[in-house]
Amino acid sequence: MNMFMTNMMRGVAVDTKTVAVIGASADRSKFSNKAVRAHSQQGWDVFPVNPKGGEIEGRSVFASVRDIDEPLKRVTLYVPPQIGIKMLPDIAAVQPEELFLNPGTDSPELLAEAESLGLNVVQGCSIIDVGMSPAMLSDV
Repeated sequence: MNMFMTNMMRGVAVDTKTVAVIGASADRSKFSNKAVRAHSQQGWDVFPVNPKGGEIEGRSVFASVRDIDEPLKRVTLYVPPQIGIKMLPDIAAVQPEELFLNPGTDSPELLAEAESLGLNVVQGCSIIDVGMSPAMLSDV
């Protein structure tokens, strides 16, 4: 492969917006489901994560963030802090560019542990960050 093609492929990989939604739900009224839809509507490649497996919004669900074979730009958390803190080692292992702690998912302990693992933590709503409002997404 020539250098031009190699650099082009690197550029595509860097520019690809990928997100793992941890705690994704098939229930369209849940914010985690709205996050799957919002990211998808804004052009992200979305990987729902839930140990129950199955399918959410037409996408196969991964049992763990470690099961995703794509480099992740973002991991967005939609589980209570006592569950999220147990998932941090797996999140750190996949080295996302950023970890979104959505409202209700953070705690001082989780935040301290995430930072100690070298994760780039963003506290805020990832749905709003992609330019949408949860209210824009139907519950049905």
